[in-house]
Amino acid sequence: MNKYIAFDIGGTFLKYAVVGADSTILEHNKVKTPKTLDGLLKVIHTFAALHKDVQGIAVSLPGAVSNEGVVYGSSAIPFIHGPNMKQLIASGTSLPVYIENDANCAGYAEVWAGAAKGKKDVLVMAIGTGVGGAIIKNGEVHKGANLHGGEFGSMLLNANNKDMKEEEWVRMDSTLSMVRKVAKRKNVEPESLSGEEIFTLAASGDRFCMEAIDDFFHLLAIGIFNLQYIYDPEIILIGGGISARKDLSERIYDKLDRILASYPKATIRPEIGTCKFRQNANLLGAVYGLIRGIERDVL
Repeated sequence: MNKYIAFDIGGTFLKYAVVGADSTILEHNKVKTPKTLDGLLKVIHTFAALHKDVQGIAVSLPGAVSNEGVVYGSSAIPFIHGPNMKQLIASGTSLPVYIENDANCAGYAEVWAGAAKGKKDVLVMAIGTGVGGAIIKNGEVHKGANLHGGEFGSMLLNANNKDMKEEEWVRMDSTLSMVRKVAKRKNVEPESLSGEEIFTLAASGDRFCMEAIDDFFHLLAIGIFNLQYIYDPEIILIGGGISARKDLSERIYDKLDRILASYPKATIRPEIGTCKFRQNANLLGAVYGLIRGIERDVL
């Protein structure tokens, strides 16, 4: 069976793994993310040198990744933005290299061996302190003309406020925004609360938390409704910490059904699911992108 090396470069940790062609993780570990570009490249090249029987190197990282290998935008790892990371990683090896944005890799993981396996048109949403995700179009990641495909958090959900302050989906409807709403109502610092605590307090009858959660699912349903009618995917998958909740789909459907009932022209009820992969999604998705690139001889 062919094997591949995968790296998931995060702000705190650099994960690495050997992955089989059947999506099996054969070996994995992690180290703290180096603080310099040279340090990062040294870790990657050292690990690659230990595995000479692999067919390529797959890398997931934050930012807007061009086909040429330059990472635009900004992140908690500033030194990866600007240089051609694909060329730097490939230097010193004879292996093909694939690099892609982490959210897009998570989307590819679901298409390869997850909840979207066998589907062609898919949206994958990652909901946490922000709202982002990936667009899969005819089985391929769709980056968009400006590499901004999947930036769902920038959608405006309420145009009544003409100065548009706090109208972005990410500011109105992320777990962070939910925490901020509750903290304001309780007159406490947002740092003293977490999304998980808010759900726990709501279960015990806390009115402020119950209202914030209700608002969260209402706005989430509005965003999903809009995305369904913009792109019309086969399925919309939810990832991030919120996806661990067993009642997630039920609560989203409750809000969606209310929207659909008030809008007779809307005849499509979005198909909602949760992502199968969590901590290893970026590693697996990067390998899937690598395999496809090797097959097409485009790396």
